[in-house]
Amino acid sequence: MIGEKIYKVAEIPNSTLFITGKGDNALWNKAELLTDFNSPWDNKKINTIEFRALHNSDYLYVYFKVFDSNIYIDSERNEVENMANSDRVELFFKIDNKLSPYYCLEIDPTPRILDFKANFYRNFDYHWNWPKDEILVKSSVENEGFIVEIALSKASLLNLGLLNNNIIQTGIYRAKYNHTNKGVMKPTWISWVDPNTEEPDFHIASSFGVLELLSK
Repeated sequence: MIGEKIYKVAEIPNSTLFITGKGDNALWNKAELLTDFNSPWDNKKINTIEFRALHNSDYLYVYFKVFDSNIYIDSERNEVENMANSDRVELFFKIDNKLSPYYCLEIDPTPRILDFKANFYRNFDYHWNWPKDEILVKSSVENEGFIVEIALSKASLLNLGLLNNNIIQTGIYRAKYNHTNKGVMKPTWISWVDPNTEEPDFHIASSFGVLELLSK
């Protein structure tokens, strides 16, 4: 893992984090605060994004708080293309650098969930879903932005081959849509890890970092 970005996920043993979508559980104060996000392909100022994660014996818990007073949601239809044109946060998980397969969660503020399986390069299976009883997502929209909370069972992470020796190889991203002077919506792609590409691309191994699950 030399040179990789690592986020250390604190353990909350003997505690269950009940998520509400409001980020109001005091247990989140035990998590490391990550705000190290940028868009290597865009000169616009990036509003603050807060990321936190915790784990216990059964779940990985994830928290996003996105500061944004101008949220854009394409809500004409609840379909893949509408979700893909909305402000959202994203988590990708890989088994290894071959990216065959890797797993993607894209979540907008409402929260709609676009979960899919993929193989390198950009071969998407939208018929695949995260096991239904192994994921919980809640959200809220505030004046200053939106919050997304996620609980993923460790059983699902293990079954998918994503949790190995307390390591989860993870991409953490944000899509922000803005009106251009031509009246169309254009995304700004924001990432924790700079994948060092000329054009925005999260679907490559170099865009992933590491979640390291700590033990007390």
